[in-house]
Amino acid sequence: MNKKVVIFVFFIIVTLCLHAQSSNKNPCLPVEFKAGFRIQKAQKLYWENGISFDFASSKVAGSHLHLGLSYVTSRLGSAIGSNAIRQDNYLFSAGYHFRPQKQFQPFIRINMGYFHADYGEDIFDVLPNQSFLLSLDAGLSYAFSFHLTLSVSAGYNLRSGNGTTIPGTLFPVFYQMSVYYTLL
Repeated sequence: MNKKVVIFVFFIIVTLCLHAQSSNKNPCLPVEFKAGFRIQKAQKLYWENGISFDFASSKVAGSHLHLGLSYVTSRLGSAIGSNAIRQDNYLFSAGYHFRPQKQFQPFIRINMGYFHADYGEDIFDVLPNQSFLLSLDAGLSYAFSFHLTLSVSAGYNLRSGNGTTIPGTLFPVFYQMSVYYTLL
C-alpha cells in the first residue's frame, strides 16, 4: 500500500477521534459510527491485520442492522519480515446484532468482497491470485461504558481456495477480533 495513502487514512482517523473527544455527544443521535482495527487468523495459515468501520442507525431496524467496511492484509501480519504471501481482503459486511441496546451483543454477519494474493515472483503468475469473497461469521460484541467496543467472531469462507480456480491461500475457516472506537 502506498505510504501516502496510509498516512492519509491515519490522519483522517485521528482527526475523527479528536472530534469525537471534543464534541458534545447527543444521546438522541440516530447513528453510530465506529472505526478501529481488526486482527484476523485463517485456521492453519496467516495472521492478517487491518482497519474496519462499522455503521448502525436506530432509524434502520432499531440499530439491529450493522454495515461495515474492512481492509485486512497479511502485509500487516504474517508477511511482515517474512516470505509469507502478501494477500489483501477488501470486505463489505451486513450484520444483525441481537440485543443492540445491551453491552453483550451476539451477532451474525455476511461478508462480501475481493481477495488478492501477491505471490512476489513471476513464476507463480500461472496460479490464480484473486477471487470474489463470500463468507458468514457469528460472534459476540461487547460495548464498554466508554467509547470502545470489542468484537470476536468465527467465520467460514463459502468460496475457499482449491489452487486451480481460486487462490490456494484462501482457507475456509477464520477467526477475527476487532476493536472499535465510537466516533459518532
